[in-house]
Amino acid sequence: MMEAKLVWQGNLAFIGSADSGFEVRLDAEEAVGGEDSGARPMEFIAMGLAGCTAMDVMSILKKKREDVTSFDVKVHTDRASEHPKVFTKAIIEYTIVGHNISEASVRRSIELSATRYCPAQAMFDQVFPIELKYYIYEDHGDDANELVISGEFEV
Repeated sequence: MMEAKLVWQGNLAFIGSADSGFEVRLDAEEAVGGEDSGARPMEFIAMGLAGCTAMDVMSILKKKREDVTSFDVKVHTDRASEHPKVFTKAIIEYTIVGHNISEASVRRSIELSATRYCPAQAMFDQVFPIELKYYIYEDHGDDANELVISGEFEV
């Protein structure tokens, strides 16, 4: 079992923590009564999804001995226009920079995260569609990276 807790800081600000003990600040924008002093709850949900799959994919790429020099994951979400403004769709973009990165390794790492390892993605995949995109760049140093291949798929 995991436990998470929020402690009120005034207005709509909270300090959150969970089993790891690390703390994060949550708040709302001023227009709805917050002080704009922390990330929004739905932002944390999107970051959690990104973090879950990013850790899986990087771990698998390291095991495959891929020479990754830079890696990031972005989650783009669509939300319902009416309350409760749930996520209705997500696109997860993986950008991998390195030397001679195998597309097959990248694709398999993303598939394994999506279908076997990432609980956040498995949970959200039951609620809304998730599109997966990847971009592989050859690292030439000095930000002169060359796009080698890109792809997209759904699992």
